[in-house]
Amino acid sequence: MHQQFNMLRIALVQMRCSADPLMNLEAAKGFITEAARQGAHVVCLPELFLTQYFCQKEDHDYFKLAEAIPGPTTILLGDLAKSLGIVVIASLFEQRAPGLYHNSAAILDADGSYLGKYRKMHIPDDPLFYEKFYFTPGDLGFRSWNTKAGKLGVLVCWDQWYPEAARLTALRGAEILFYPTAIGWHPSEKKEFGKKQKEAWLLAQRAHALANGVYVAGINRIGHEAPAGGDGLEFWGSSFVAAPDGSIITQASEEEERVLIADLDLSLISTQRTHWPFLRDRRIDAYEGMNQRYLDND
Repeated sequence: MHQQFNMLRIALVQMRCSADPLMNLEAAKGFITEAARQGAHVVCLPELFLTQYFCQKEDHDYFKLAEAIPGPTTILLGDLAKSLGIVVIASLFEQRAPGLYHNSAAILDADGSYLGKYRKMHIPDDPLFYEKFYFTPGDLGFRSWNTKAGKLGVLVCWDQWYPEAARLTALRGAEILFYPTAIGWHPSEKKEFGKKQKEAWLLAQRAHALANGVYVAGINRIGHEAPAGGDGLEFWGSSFVAAPDGSIITQASEEEERVLIADLDLSLISTQRTHWPFLRDRRIDAYEGMNQRYLDND
């Protein structure tokens, strides 16, 4: 039976990722333990936390980093979740079958049970973000999980730009949308475009919170990583939690490893949706065409 919380404490792990998966795993275990010590009911790790962000180049050797879900890491984190009594969200490189891989997130309940996974639906292909080489688009759809800490939705990084993804996850009952993320600046672009890029990232997710009347948590890594050589990427951290009215409750810095704690009053979801009744006023009878790539007028 799932416990109902009016006040829910969540923890976002903003961490630096090395080239050593075992070192990253040990660091993540330490952060999860610290989150539990601070009374968190849910903790979320950043995108692909076991490795540096390897999608900066196309290299078949990186497929060796993938694992089954459930598998070794989910078993280990499930045991930790059970011992601490905390829900864990872990973003992993999933090998589904030989030659078939996903960018996925596993949801482990506070009793250690594996509840399921979300497979990243939107896969980018941009300079230093060559994810289409590695990841098959998700095929499990948008979901909400009834955990011991409440109803949680999980999406991953590039998904955070799509209002459809947030809406469908919220319509499935999610009270909090977690976005494990690996996003940063091209060092050569930072001076000219950096401020606007980061502002856009925050704006998109805050809008999801407001439009759906839910909490939104963006969990990013920090540090400079250049596994492909060259300028690499400078991850901007700035993990944050937005309230159902779109306001930012708390936010981490761009450079500090930390466990970011936020206390969420879940009753505010009902209050926000009552006073800003976007779900009531949706014209579901008039949205024909939303499942089309583009609507030509000729």
